[in-house]
Amino acid sequence: MGLLRITLVLGLLEAFGPLSMDLYLPQLPQLARSLDTSDALAQATMSVCMIGLGIGQLIAGPLSDRFGRKRPLVVGVVLFAVLSAVCAVAPTIEVLLAARLMQGLAGSAGVVISMAVARDLFHGIELSRMLSLLALVTSLTPIIAPVIGGQLARVMDWRSIFFVLAGIGVALVFVAVFGLRESLPEAGRHSGSVLGTTVTHASVVLRDPLFVALMLAACLGGAAFFSYLSMSSFVLQGQFGLTPQLFSLVFAMNALSQLGGAQLSRVFVRRLGTARMYLTGQLAGAAAAIALLVVTLLGAPAPVFIALLALYLGAAGLGGPNGTSLALGGHGSRAGTASALLGMAMFTAGAVAAPVVSALAGSSAETMATSVAAGSAAAALIGWLAVRRLAPADAGRPLSARARAEADAASLPGTATGPVAEAAVDPGTGAATDDDTGAAPTVPSETTGAPPETSPGRPEKLP
Repeated sequence: MGLLRITLVLGLLEAFGPLSMDLYLPQLPQLARSLDTSDALAQATMSVCMIGLGIGQLIAGPLSDRFGRKRPLVVGVVLFAVLSAVCAVAPTIEVLLAARLMQGLAGSAGVVISMAVARDLFHGIELSRMLSLLALVTSLTPIIAPVIGGQLARVMDWRSIFFVLAGIGVALVFVAVFGLRESLPEAGRHSGSVLGTTVTHASVVLRDPLFVALMLAACLGGAAFFSYLSMSSFVLQGQFGLTPQLFSLVFAMNALSQLGGAQLSRVFVRRLGTARMYLTGQLAGAAAAIALLVVTLLGAPAPVFIALLALYLGAAGLGGPNGTSLALGGHGSRAGTASALLGMAMFTAGAVAAPVVSALAGSSAETMATSVAAGSAAAALIGWLAVRRLAPADAGRPLSARARAEADAASLPGTATGPVAEAAVDPGTGAATDDDTGAAPTVPSETTGAPPETSPGRPEKLP
């Protein structure tokens, strides 16, 4: 399976989260009017979906460690399609909230298992680059989805949007069944009950101080991001007067900024190292968010407000994949559980923080800017302290010039020496050696079916 195909398949499957929210985001005000409910409850339809996406990862992740990646993924995608149709016919806000929660639970399989598959196949800086490539694909969703949603708002109501989501879910069933091969062979799976596996893995992962610190930073960053996500349609349409179509274009441009940040990370991580790229993104995001708060309090016009939002999101794209890589790096066969804990914490924090802040202070530009600035600044502080004190020295080491050239050649689709090459089908160890140590890059083993592990908090030595 070539690198391009793996990236596209995993990216499409990971798009459950943004797809579940961004496609109908321009319709939130109309949804509130249609169901005769408040803006806060309309926003809650996003929050409960995020809670489902978070909690569900703690179920889907361990299931994928126990039964392999593919079967739990297919079940999740099928349920997502069915529950999208249930959302479309919900008669009341209460039924819609319940259906959205279950839709999030089902969609979590795509989010967590796609990251676990990436961790099965890639390691070290190459894992950071793969996660950045996934961010490229998944970032296209919040770029395209609101634009499509804004145009669909011209000809259909919010219920029809959920029927569209159901159709997309059916298409993704075929992607999961025919586009992805199992990346965790029988020998690499964990025996015993799913609950036992979850508890055992979680107890190990949560004793890793670097993982815990990065998870806390992800919680705070998630709260900031989801405050922006849930309030943006009300602020930009209600306070700044944008139409649903113009809002969808602005939202897409902001998502494009986030995509650009992720791709800058992919390009420069080999030169600067994973830890430095993470810290750069965190500190830049905090600076942009604080500037956003200042200009908002000074009454800046919409273009300035939107431009600083774009800078903040670009920085989030720069640091996010590297934080995930650092957090998962020491947990090879526990990648499903570790990824689930990370995703659950981030989604749940965002789902709780955004509606609480909105209910207490309203959906104003000042409220949104304050939430984004506070969450981003706190996340940057914790991330900076954690990575400087806890990250292994090699996590920040850039690749040598020769190793970069070898890795560039290896990452081309069809190249036999790549760290993934045909890993999902026929893993091997015929990779180029490290320029400094002469050690071969770590790849999944044909005999064990799982990548070698290091102790918690100690990612594999970078190639």
